[in-house]
Amino acid sequence: MEKIRKRYYMTTAIAYTSGKPHIGNTYEIVLADSIARFHREQGYDVFFQTGTDEHGQKIELKAQEQGITPKEFVDGVAGQIKEIWDLMNTSYDKFIRTTDDYHEAQVQKIFKKLYDQGDIYKGYYEGMYCTPCESFFTESQLVDGKCPDCGRPVTPAKEEAYFFRMSKYAQRLIDHINSHPEFIQPVSRKNEMMNNFLLPGLQDLCVSRTSFTWGIPVTFDPKHVTYVWLDALTNYITGIGYDCDGESTEQFKTMWPADLHLIGKDIIRFHTIYWPIFLMALDLPLPKQVFGHPWLLQGDGKMSKSKGNVIYADDLVKLFGVDAVRYFVLHEMPFENDGVITWELLVERLNSELANTLGNLVNRTISMTNKYFGGVVADKGVTDTMDEDLKAVVTGTIVKVVEKMDQLRVADALTEIFNLFKRCNKYIDETMPWALAKDEAQQDRLSTVLYNLTEAITIGASMLESFMPETTERILKQLNTEKRDYEQLDQFGLYPSGNKVTDTPEILFARLKMEDVLADVEKMQAEQKAAVGISEETEAEEEEETAGELHVELKEEISFEDFGKMQFAVGEIISCEAVKKSKKLLCSQVKVGDRTIQVVSGIKAAYTPEEMKGKKVMVLLNLKPAKLAGLLSEGMLLCAEDAEGNLSLMTPERPMPSGAEIS
Repeated sequence: MEKIRKRYYMTTAIAYTSGKPHIGNTYEIVLADSIARFHREQGYDVFFQTGTDEHGQKIELKAQEQGITPKEFVDGVAGQIKEIWDLMNTSYDKFIRTTDDYHEAQVQKIFKKLYDQGDIYKGYYEGMYCTPCESFFTESQLVDGKCPDCGRPVTPAKEEAYFFRMSKYAQRLIDHINSHPEFIQPVSRKNEMMNNFLLPGLQDLCVSRTSFTWGIPVTFDPKHVTYVWLDALTNYITGIGYDCDGESTEQFKTMWPADLHLIGKDIIRFHTIYWPIFLMALDLPLPKQVFGHPWLLQGDGKMSKSKGNVIYADDLVKLFGVDAVRYFVLHEMPFENDGVITWELLVERLNSELANTLGNLVNRTISMTNKYFGGVVADKGVTDTMDEDLKAVVTGTIVKVVEKMDQLRVADALTEIFNLFKRCNKYIDETMPWALAKDEAQQDRLSTVLYNLTEAITIGASMLESFMPETTERILKQLNTEKRDYEQLDQFGLYPSGNKVTDTPEILFARLKMEDVLADVEKMQAEQKAAVGISEETEAEEEEETAGELHVELKEEISFEDFGKMQFAVGEIISCEAVKKSKKLLCSQVKVGDRTIQVVSGIKAAYTPEEMKGKKVMVLLNLKPAKLAGLLSEGMLLCAEDAEGNLSLMTPERPMPSGAEIS
């Protein structure tokens, strides 16, 4: 195979610094790393960029809750994200932060350039705003009254803002997508963007905010800060040296356009509509491909910090090791549909695929070589027809792997490599080395069989490096050989005859007992829950971690008489304030008819005190008073909570007076 000499620039989405990334977030960096490593093996000059998105209202609010500056907050979270990326042995070339000085300077230049050429204009925005997504929506764009991207509650907002004229470039983008079918992958994502957003007509996009300050100021109107997506998306060009004044670096000139933007399916719209249009306005070529990968979901429902069942990469590594975790997230994610992670599935995969198929194969081959030939691997040339099938499978695997990787079907590529290892195990069953060892006349045949196994494992392990680099290194060290070059992966017989394997094979992956792992998980979850310290009264405040349908767990039945004892009424919030030294609680004065009660609620993550004032809410009046954080709470505000942990206060559908009875 001829080695390819070509540049390859790829990026992940930059991680939002609102908190520690869970395993679903971490999946993306591991997926990207496997693609980057594989392209390097093929001879590409790869530049792999990742990083963190660090501006926005959500971060400003979180910093205020902790009593620190936004920069201090993002410094801590960005460091945590980088530690996890490094823990997972990812080979990124650059880690960009949107608080980097050079990035902020270029964003300001870009904003001014687009304004000067008439693509950005000043106006007012009035609509429904999603704080976590930093996005405005019209009523018609909402789904069940909630954000169409993340499903969380939205709030009415109106403010002065700058807007980008999206419609100016819409037809040009439609034409590009139609003429470049590879641009958006999978195809279902392309259809979604065309049918739901582009073809119905694009609205102008809000690109600045005045209601918070944690962002990049607009140089000519500093009360405005740059809208997060114009800030965040431009990292893909600023990180490789783009300069809006025409002084871009040689790296930018040779690397752009990007070969691949690897992102989650939830932000596909921003990368395939907003980002291409920004680039068109800057007169820059569009990226060659945007791949919106599916999500990795918790198998038994939503991840919840108060339940202690959020799965983090570092916790998984403690139980299973880095490469086992890499294998799982890469192998269990379908190309287009969401994948599922459960502790039981992790143990099953480790035992069956890693410990048995791979680990046992390597251990048996080395052990038999030591037992029968003192560790010396020699090709005696005594062949059989079954050898040819083994060799055909081994030498043909790389073609299949390349085909799958070209399509970004990483899970399928990994499956092809493990099919090679499974064929090796079948070859052992076919040749029965233990039987050959009993016949002196079959010694050369036995030696050839073990040579074939050693060579096959060497080739398979070399291909495995992009996905499980530490495992590849450990296998080849035991076989006393080097990783096979990409061009040689379709050649059989290059392992040096007469070479000697290690005297004592190590266990690559120890089999685990399900009950032991689940006991460790239970302990870990208890520690996680204790660390969060969320009481039953405030559990609904918890941050969402992943999506999924609600499983309704029925409580003990009550009689109609029991229900009749509860008194519900419409209340009006006349004032509200945050509870000092609490990250979760709001204290509201609620007018219910001719009386006013005080209610303490764990809803601070979903609502600000300003948003609460004036709301009509559903109140449980005759709940026994209780003290929360030293404050008397005389009732309860009723909320709904979805599968992602998002809260929505129960409010009347039509105007109702304070004190109206709810029955």
